[in-house]
Amino acid sequence: MASYPPAPCCTVGFKHEGTPQEKDVGIADGEYMAYLATPPPKMAKKSVAVLYLSDIMGIWQDGRLLADQFAANGYLALLVGTFNGTPIPVNKVRKIKMPAWLSGGSTGDNHRNEPAVDPIVKDTIKIMEEEYGGKKLRAVGYCFGAKYLVRHFNAGYIAHPSYASDDELAALTGPLSIFPAEKRHETEGYPSKG
Repeated sequence: MASYPPAPCCTVGFKHEGTPQEKDVGIADGEYMAYLATPPPKMAKKSVAVLYLSDIMGIWQDGRLLADQFAANGYLALLVGTFNGTPIPVNKVRKIKMPAWLSGGSTGDNHRNEPAVDPIVKDTIKIMEEEYGGKKLRAVGYCFGAKYLVRHFNAGYIAHPSYASDDELAALTGPLSIFPAEKRHETEGYPSKG
């Protein structure tokens, strides 16, 4: 496997500080929650947008601030919630039993797997292209979100990828930037499909 399950290390790193500048929005007629960050009009790169596929914490402070940074650099950015409103709170990551959480939590009805998440990503891509003018759609995927970037885009940037399979990575036809470097080295042997 080219990546591993989310782990406590997912919550270690740089803590962003500040106040999010943009707004939470409902997309797909309110079916999904998202955070929309828009660039200043004079800096906006026309028709270019960034879909931000989050880590297991979903739409939280650090994610909002990163989306704001994309917007500050001229890109409309949309951070979409892929957990039906039930991401893992930062202070609970070490207490969560990941397999149970992914398969539906304590009630078993809130799945966080391909059949549940793929439609959210597909709908969001369509919305970004049609409603937000993202004709040149780019994507970033962090931790859990990396798998869905790899499944739905031919190129992108992923950080600390979790659950992306060798077959999914090998199917990419465009460039992929992977952080950390040791994950990038593990994928260098994949044949190019491009």
